[in-house]
Amino acid sequence: MTVVGILHPGSMGAAIAAQARRSGAEVLWCPDGRGQGTKDRAERYGLSPVGGLDEMADRADIILSLCPPAAAENVASAVAACSYAGIYVDGNAVSPATVARISGILRSSGATVIDGAVVGSPPSESKSPRLYLSGPSEDLPRVVRLFSGSAVQTRLLAGGIGQASALKLSYSSYQKASRVLAAVAYALASEHGVEAELLDIAQGRTTSYLAETDYFPKVAARAWRWGPEMREAAHALSEVDLPSELSDAAAAVLDRWEGLKDASPDLVLTLEELHSAPPHRPV
Repeated sequence: MTVVGILHPGSMGAAIAAQARRSGAEVLWCPDGRGQGTKDRAERYGLSPVGGLDEMADRADIILSLCPPAAAENVASAVAACSYAGIYVDGNAVSPATVARISGILRSSGATVIDGAVVGSPPSESKSPRLYLSGPSEDLPRVVRLFSGSAVQTRLLAGGIGQASALKLSYSSYQKASRVLAAVAYALASEHGVEAELLDIAQGRTTSYLAETDYFPKVAARAWRWGPEMREAAHALSEVDLPSELSDAAAAVLDRWEGLKDASPDLVLTLEELHSAPPHRPV
């Protein structure tokens, strides 16, 4: 039986881990410092608790890291400090340069790093996200087998570390920024009482995020994760001398929704929070 560690079982991580269990793996998780929501998810999906990160590093053949991008390097350092020498899949929305640093951190402990990128919603009976993988070709099949027959569709990318991260941020820099722009456009129209006319224009198009106002509160609730991802997208753009201002601006807008973390705000509150002062961030 393959033993897998999941860091950490949030809504995406827990659902991905559950798919690995369906393929016969035992999935470990570390309750230390986790909230009740995380504990409830881990129990619901049948994940096995361990006493600490040292125990996970000692027992796991493969560790999956699915955490907010701002924490990705710290999480990798903590795993390396446990002398982990297995396969480490970094499935976080980070830039190619960031995942290269993570690879360097884990190589110091003897681990093999695979670059991963999840595109889509958490897997379920009706949803099948793609897990793109790049890295050492001899180790990729082990991760692919982990999700054989599950709702997670694995896709391999040639070119080594950084390819999966580049694909993820190429997609999310559009997807998330366009959601943010749609919300800001709607907020401006609402301030002037012309939101109905704006929606009429948007709904006359084949597809438009502007017409999906019910999604704005969902964006706000996820801003604490999307903001750091947009900053990583900005880094990725800058690394290849492309303009990064739009991604930086989207992150700045998302900062205004930080107070709605994992909440269920209505549309009115979502728009009101766009008027709030952004939190101070040290330069």
